Amino acid sequence: MLKNKNILYIVISLAIFVVLALVYNNPIISGKQLLQHDIVQYKGGAKELLDYRAENGKETYWSDAMFGGMPTYQSGSQFRGDLIKKIDDTLNFLPKPANFIFLLFAGFFLLGYVATKNWKYALLGSTFFGLSTYFYIIIAAGHNGKVATLTYFAPLLAGILLVYIRKKYILGFIVTALFMGLQIAANHPQMTYYLFLALGFLFLSELVRAATGKTPWKHFFISSGVLALAMILGIGMNSQRLLANSEYVKETVRGKQILKSEHNAADNDGMKKQEILNWSYGKLETLNLFIPRAMGGASDEEGSDEMMKKVQELVQENVTSQEEYDQISKGFGGSLTYWGDQPGTSGPAYQGAIVVFLAILGFFFGWEKYRYWILGASVLSVLLAWGSNFMPLSELFIKFVPFYDKFRAPSSILVVVELLFPLIAIIGLYRFFNDEKLTEEYKQKVLVYGSSAVLGITLFLVIFGKSLLGFSTSNETAYLPPYLLDYLVGERFTMFRIDAIKAMIYVSITALALYFALKKKLSQNIALIVIGLVSLFDLWSVNKRYLNSDNFVDKAFAQTPFVTENSDYLAGKAGDNPLLNDLLSRANMNKTLEEITEKDKTHYRIFNQLLGPFNETNTSYYKASVGGYHAVKLRRYDDLINHYFYAEDSLKSAQIPQILNLLNTKYVVGGTLEQPQVQINPNANGNAWLVSDVKFVNTPNEEIDEIGNIDSKKTAVILKDDQKYFEGKTLAADSTAFVNLTKYQADELEYKTQSKTPQLAVFSEIYYPKGWKMFVDGKEVPYIKADYLLRAVYVPAGNHTVKMIFEPEVIANGKTISLIAFGLFVLLSLVGIFLLNRKSDKRNN
Repeated sequence: MLKNKNILYIVISLAIFVVLALVYNNPIISGKQLLQHDIVQYKGGAKELLDYRAENGKETYWSDAMFGGMPTYQSGSQFRGDLIKKIDDTLNFLPKPANFIFLLFAGFFLLGYVATKNWKYALLGSTFFGLSTYFYIIIAAGHNGKVATLTYFAPLLAGILLVYIRKKYILGFIVTALFMGLQIAANHPQMTYYLFLALGFLFLSELVRAATGKTPWKHFFISSGVLALAMILGIGMNSQRLLANSEYVKETVRGKQILKSEHNAADNDGMKKQEILNWSYGKLETLNLFIPRAMGGASDEEGSDEMMKKVQELVQENVTSQEEYDQISKGFGGSLTYWGDQPGTSGPAYQGAIVVFLAILGFFFGWEKYRYWILGASVLSVLLAWGSNFMPLSELFIKFVPFYDKFRAPSSILVVVELLFPLIAIIGLYRFFNDEKLTEEYKQKVLVYGSSAVLGITLFLVIFGKSLLGFSTSNETAYLPPYLLDYLVGERFTMFRIDAIKAMIYVSITALALYFALKKKLSQNIALIVIGLVSLFDLWSVNKRYLNSDNFVDKAFAQTPFVTENSDYLAGKAGDNPLLNDLLSRANMNKTLEEITEKDKTHYRIFNQLLGPFNETNTSYYKASVGGYHAVKLRRYDDLINHYFYAEDSLKSAQIPQILNLLNTKYVVGGTLEQPQVQINPNANGNAWLVSDVKFVNTPNEEIDEIGNIDSKKTAVILKDDQKYFEGKTLAADSTAFVNLTKYQADELEYKTQSKTPQLAVFSEIYYPKGWKMFVDGKEVPYIKADYLLRAVYVPAGNHTVKMIFEPEVIANGKTISLIAFGLFVLLSLVGIFLLNRKSDKRNN
């Protein structure tokens, strides 16, 4: 009977999660959709991929849409035979973003149930975790892959605990393998990496428990073996994805440096230290876990518009010279509200005042088998989140911890805290109410001292925080006059004080509920309901600052954000929504891009200067772009951008037209968003060209320098490493020689060549050493890299057909491994379920 009741409560809890997810995102009920910046960018960059899929019924793993061309492994490609992804699609049955919120709740419910064996605490913990503010910030921004990965954090940990703590080997194996597979399928390796740093503490904890005799060595080895097999199968189910990305990442900005400079050697692996440590959390900023606007909230926090008006008034009233105005301008950064150490932020990593308070108590009340590894993992996560603000640890990890230098934005490791604090909080609560090993005296002592310390420190900051914390940046202090600095500090302190007082109220209510329950003046259930409702109100109200009805728009806008007209009707629909007005402001530019592509159907690239060429995908939505928007660009293309387009050297900047010619840039869009101007580039090299002159250079640095100096239509720059390619081959000039593109699709290009002499055909296609196959008259031939980042092939005299096909072997090989791993998972799971049922039948008989 109890078992049936628990099933009923679980079903009711899941129904509550559905309701909460839909109510929070209630605009989707009326047909609106979430408009996310990164998803808008994705739709532009993935347009060629999506069109190819729709027209051909298969996948292309290469697209020319962005940065001259790149693999689509990190740009929305699908993998055939990817069965684990089909399970993921099934679980995401609710419309976005309600699907994410439901899975955050449901996943932690499983973890909470495994940890406490009690649905009430699992339900409470689900709201603690599922309403963590950071999740709502990244949903609003469009970091869907990141939040999708986070939805599987809790159930994966639940599977591991089932094996290590509950000794449920079969069930734990099934849960671990399944959610390991689902997490990797969500495709955000950085988040998975951070989780496994935390799981390392759990493994060490279990190792110590075995070494100290608290658990048998036999159990430790069996558990570790079962989990290792489960994780191997989870990884194996994603072999296509992982093998492709592993191959790809080596050629990207996350792989080895190619150019030597004072900052890096050519064989350095990973990103530069400065890139890795961007978006480091400030030490004081850690207060955000407890007080959301400790550092002013988001860069564009609600109220910043009014602050800007006041600042302008103060400047107009007080500034008397241009020199004084210029001095003030130096003091302003990117935000009037946010004054933390990051370059900017969309909001704080607020965990919840009640959750943090209960987590602190949990480190005293929780079982030893949980609290020490959770404490260790949490402390490490906070210290690593400080990044450049705690260099000894960051340097250590960058130098010695494998793969750590592949990831940027160390502040995002706080997702580990956002998982573990709710867990230790409900474990502590459970023991507080249900474990008789904890005496009433001990409970009262911890509760009184803990709440007094938290409330006392918070009150101290409310009274003295203005002078202690400062509420200004060093830049502001150095350049802003007192009347402006005092105004900013006052506004920021007011935000801080309001949220700090709220935190004190929430903690006080929680502490009183626990105290009265301890004294039997309040039932356990009522205390839990009070805590749950107050925490729900707290987190819900803070989250609404960052993900609210303003983020939801008409379906037409969300599905087709690249509008080509700014009519009164659309303006009325947009209202004062800044996201929509930003899209509408691009209408004339989009119309211009559309007109270019409609008039000229040939294959070429566009260089769009209106939005920042290397930070937009509007252009890619219509045609292949010189620029784009992607965090994992190919290394060689990124080098090209930094060397020429971002060069401080005026000589390099002057050579940009020659680089655009290499990239087959037929049109350049300039002017303004309201009045775009199109220039035809008559000097573009075209899709391919034949050269008979080769200039060999010794280093990649010489190679990238020379492409700005040569006449690329006549001469190709070749690194000396490829000099052997020309052994036995002659090149001779022929002024009548030509090469024409006769067929284009993303992963297959065909050319016709005609020449009286042997030539080197150089293609305005980005060099990538894996997957591309080159054919001359149907016979596969080797090809080389030319001009630092393009493909080239030797073509004999006469008329020839040259074809390029992208057929990455890693996809076919990965598919086979994925299917084998999934099949083994299903087979072992069925065998395990059979054994469990047989054991249950024997017990019942």
